[in-house]
Amino acid sequence: MSLKEDLGRRSPHLVQNLAISVFNTYQYRVRHGGNYQKYREYFSKFSNASLSEIESEQSSRLHNFLDKSTSNSKWYSRFKDYKDLGDFNILLKKDIIENLDAIATIKEKDAVVNFTGGTTGASMKVLYTKDNVQERNALLDHFRAQYGYKLGKKCAWFSGKNIITEKDLKKGICHKDDYVNRIRFFSTFHITDANFDIYWTAFCKFAPEYIVGFPSSVYELCAMAVSRNLKLKSKVKAFFPTAETLLPVHREVIQSVLGCKIADQYASSEGAPFILECIEGNLHIHPLTGIFEVVDDSLQPALEGEILVTSFATEGTPLIRYRIGDRITLAPKEYKCNCGSVFPVVKAIEGRSTDYISTPTNGKINYVNITNSTKGVAGIIQFQVVQNELERVEVMVVGNKYFDEKQQEKFHHALTERFGKDVLISIEVVDNIPKEKSGKFRVVKNNIKS
Repeated sequence: MSLKEDLGRRSPHLVQNLAISVFNTYQYRVRHGGNYQKYREYFSKFSNASLSEIESEQSSRLHNFLDKSTSNSKWYSRFKDYKDLGDFNILLKKDIIENLDAIATIKEKDAVVNFTGGTTGASMKVLYTKDNVQERNALLDHFRAQYGYKLGKKCAWFSGKNIITEKDLKKGICHKDDYVNRIRFFSTFHITDANFDIYWTAFCKFAPEYIVGFPSSVYELCAMAVSRNLKLKSKVKAFFPTAETLLPVHREVIQSVLGCKIADQYASSEGAPFILECIEGNLHIHPLTGIFEVVDDSLQPALEGEILVTSFATEGTPLIRYRIGDRITLAPKEYKCNCGSVFPVVKAIEGRSTDYISTPTNGKINYVNITNSTKGVAGIIQFQVVQNELERVEVMVVGNKYFDEKQQEKFHHALTERFGKDVLISIEVVDNIPKEKSGKFRVVKNNIKS
């Protein structure tokens, strides 16, 4: 943390809130200025377009993006004579970290600088043009508007900003307020059983219409409310998860407590194209934001596997066939969604390709399979699996009063079914599990990656 940030956090609460209000208002003017309105109209125009219109526009945008990238980026100039997307090499995270100056088409002084969270390794810097920032925000606002949201509606935000101190908590403060835009920012680093009353009181008193942020954090708060037989009395219209994979248990518990719609999305800090949930509950790739190539372990086209992303709104730091490290499963091409959209449907977003446990007999056990081990087990608020040896895993569990010995045995049995009998599983009940520096929570921490 910089001295400036530290001093800011130690200023009086009212002063911090006023500073946040001023800063956010400036940021929103940048994001909503320039060509923002043009992009809102653009995405609205194509939301009900025909398949042929979408394919034609996507092809046009792809070639325009590739032409700009090969002309303006030293890194991509070697591909100037490309015939199609497959002529480009796969871009790795380390390429961006080590060669940003060669890849970027703009100078940092002219850019909107963004950093990835670095939950699975080193943080990474990317440079956006202001126009690209406006385009991405226009799409998000177009998406959220389908659920009634617009800037100025009361919104609770759970993200990775470390915005409060222990002194704040002692005063019963777990948030900061943007008075102008009616946003309450909750710290995601201090949601514990001991602090529940502080969070729940602040949340209920604010009575947000909408929620944006980490699903694991909103789930934690809701799971603690369930253990206390509490439900929110005011009405939340929609929750927009960000930055993490939304799990079935998240959706179930959050909806039971808040009674709201959940509209999932996939993007990334470095600028991946968008996958957005429609009103029918299906996830759609937005083809006018970029290309998703789904590949198997041999990097051959597949319906399920890792994704290589080419993102049209990354002209500052072009992402072309970028190996982002996430996995998805596509629905069959013939599948038609009842919402009427011709956008491709994603059956599941499976999270980080590195989030798995290695086992001697059952191979790699992925993130989703591991989280499914809680089905039928009562009392688990949160858990994390840590692997430092091939034949041993340590499981930390934050549980409520229902997580008794019987439930521990059921959970242990479910994990054993997945990992195999050759893996020693130790379960420890704890008060809380530390989050990453980004504020995100990782269910799986594999420290051997074999």
